[in-house]
Amino acid sequence: MGQLTGKVAFITGAARGQGRAHAVTLAAAGADIIAFDLCRQIDSVPYPLATPDDLDATVKSVEEAGARIVAVQGDVRDRDAIKAAIRTGTEALGERLDIVVANAGIAPMAADDAWQDVIDVNLTGVYHTVDVAMKPMIKFGNGGSIVAVSSVAGLAGIGAPIAGSVGYTAAKHGIVGIMRAYANFLAQYNIRVNSVHPAGVNTPMIDNDFTRSWLEGMAQQHQGGGPDMSNALPVQTLEPQDIANAVLWLVSDAARYVTGVTLPVDAGYLNKR
Repeated sequence: MGQLTGKVAFITGAARGQGRAHAVTLAAAGADIIAFDLCRQIDSVPYPLATPDDLDATVKSVEEAGARIVAVQGDVRDRDAIKAAIRTGTEALGERLDIVVANAGIAPMAADDAWQDVIDVNLTGVYHTVDVAMKPMIKFGNGGSIVAVSSVAGLAGIGAPIAGSVGYTAAKHGIVGIMRAYANFLAQYNIRVNSVHPAGVNTPMIDNDFTRSWLEGMAQQHQGGGPDMSNALPVQTLEPQDIANAVLWLVSDAARYVTGVTLPVDAGYLNKR
């Protein structure tokens, strides 16, 4: 019996990267999973986004971990799509919803729609996810835990003066406000709300030609007196499992009195600021 046995978790951006790590880690701890992902490209994003095949791979990994899973393709910018996914998932997995991980996010840069796209996905998408999911959580009456995946860019003024980068930092800061407000709103229902703040994580958002080139440019700026983008601990990027381990703790009973917290998982990145 795992520490999450009998619980149901809704995870956005679950097709790959951090989202898949969250899904598999929570499944291994006993939770059944509702996996939600766009699985198509957004024009302003300069690297390939997840595909239906990626979501299928998450399904396989969750089932291999011994859990049930309902996978739905949908957009966090669409409240009705989130509602439908949660309804479908909870009907199939049991009338309950205990855990929500608002993980979906993009990192556009200089395209014309970059600012609006990153705000719509990374900020409004988190708001939609929390605001929609809280209603069945309250209805089912089991309490629970919501984790919003922010970034070190949600706690420090970092990035570059281009639309997508500034929008990313603004959105990740905004997640903290959403988290803190809902932590207060939902405490009476024994629903805890927290955020995690990773430094760079070894996922397709980072491990692609465009982002690697951009990070190399930032490193060169640092040598010329620009911002230092390195971690304190001697590691360049974290692994998705490192973030999933923190999320597992936050949603477990081990953190039953932890709410309204911004939790960095950043190899000391923020401590250097």
